[in-house]
Amino acid sequence: MRQASQTLTITTDGPGLYEFTRLVGGFLAQNAIASGLLTVYCRHTSCSLLIQENADPDVQADLLTFFRRLAPEGMDWIVHTTEGPDDMPAHIKAALTQTSISIPVIEGRPALGTWQGVYLFEHRRAPHRRQIVLHILGED
Repeated sequence: MRQASQTLTITTDGPGLYEFTRLVGGFLAQNAIASGLLTVYCRHTSCSLLIQENADPDVQADLLTFFRRLAPEGMDWIVHTTEGPDDMPAHIKAALTQTSISIPVIEGRPALGTWQGVYLFEHRRAPHRRQIVLHILGED
């Protein structure tokens, strides 16, 4: 059994889905583990991770609209407001999605479906530099 890890930095410029599937594939190729389990972990509380369709950009637009409606800015019952009006809605969106994803690795590649990509889902308006930890455990 072998393992390896790497921290990626993904720069965002506001709400949206930022695909980094190629970076995941590069990490796996660099470490040459043929079979195992990859953990992708987000080190933040106001963004999240998704495995989502990467063929039709309307999917991303609809997800953004859905989450904006689900947790909009300006909810008057919110107490946590010290970091701005978009912060608590971002925490809610992150709580409803995920900060960690496990992906099987088969023949050295992530076992994603044909139309699946790995995304950072940014929930804040301001630009950020987000850290994503990749960890693989497996065999040659």
